[in-house]
Amino acid sequence: MFGAFRATIIAYGGLLWKMPAEMNKTRKANVRKRLKAVDKVIAAVAESGVKCKALTLALQLPKESEMKPRDKYTVFSKNHKGYRKGLHKVPKFTKVTMRTSPPGFTS
Repeated sequence: MFGAFRATIIAYGGLLWKMPAEMNKTRKANVRKRLKAVDKVIAAVAESGVKCKALTLALQLPKESEMKPRDKYTVFSKNHKGYRKGLHKVPKFTKVTMRTSPPGFTS
């Protein structure tokens, strides 16, 4: 069909960029790798003798090896069923540290 009302890719198939429901093995491995890299940086800065508020807060966070898989790959979300959503659905999840849940939430 031609003209102003011709069919487009979006009209045929819905969203052009679809978000998978679960994280695949590669994404999970990259998350673990990223968490380990952050742990190494925090440890190196702590050994250098620098003292600041951000470092003291970072030292209180659990390390990658201490985290449960549920905490590694999901985050708290008050709007989702079960109050958890996949980490890959959070915007900029590669740049923000989300290792803890809100106080009182133990699930």
